[in-house]
Amino acid sequence: MLRQIRYFQSVVRNNSFSEAAEECHISQSAISQQIKALEQELGFSLLERHNRKFVLTPAGEHFYKKSLILIADYEQMCSEAAKIARRDDAILKIGYLRSHNSPEVHQALEEFSEKYPRVDLQLLYGNHEELFNLLRTGGADLVLNDQRRAFSDEYVNLILATNKMYIELATRNPVAELSSVTVQKLKNIPCILVASKEQQTTEKEFYQTIIGIQSEILYAENLEEARMKVISGQGFLPVEGSGPATTFGASIRRVPLYRGEEQITRNYCLFWKKDNSGYYVEEFADILKRKFE
Repeated sequence: MLRQIRYFQSVVRNNSFSEAAEECHISQSAISQQIKALEQELGFSLLERHNRKFVLTPAGEHFYKKSLILIADYEQMCSEAAKIARRDDAILKIGYLRSHNSPEVHQALEEFSEKYPRVDLQLLYGNHEELFNLLRTGGADLVLNDQRRAFSDEYVNLILATNKMYIELATRNPVAELSSVTVQKLKNIPCILVASKEQQTTEKEFYQTIIGIQSEILYAENLEEARMKVISGQGFLPVEGSGPATTFGASIRRVPLYRGEEQITRNYCLFWKKDNSGYYVEEFADILKRKFE
């Protein structure tokens, strides 16, 4: 049936039996017979024939559109299976938030590497917009990112966790003694953001507009640099987490961040393009999802 479906697609694509026959390297009568055989097997008409012309029936139009997806999936499945059979080396490129630190991700990477040692895992670090651009342009197969815009139908949008927001402060800062703090009460303490020079403006706009930060903004290139600024008393660092207020050694205190009466939350997600949904992509997604569960 697969071969007959390909013949049918060629006829529709070329809008001609003769051109489809030439494309498929068979006679016109043979391709016509194959389409009729396909219709008999399906039990309904795909085409309405008028002398040498034809139009798709409603069922034929539906079947044609769905068959394109079916054949594309079939070809990708065969390609992936052939690579596995040949033990070809594969590369899985994963985008990771520069400001995030997740034990679940580390555990998933370890399990995946142990299960598929021939797959080369490449970690690409960036801020939200940098990771989005990597995914959009094909520079990354999957990205782990926070949700900052409405979900797109072009991607698989897998919510891994809904994290509560905190701030990290030097323990000697009096605010660190509070059980919680609102963004309004932080307006006189500088906010430290992890952002490259190219993304500083975007990060600033997000935290001021969406989160509601009103204080001066400072920047760090990575999480380690940001925490050094916190320890030295230069400001507070907004972070996400799933646990209560925690003391990090003797230097840093984590305090829940509120807007009004509610603690601020953000979705942490795994994104990948639907047309790049391959074996290793989905396998890593399944492993990571289990870690968060």
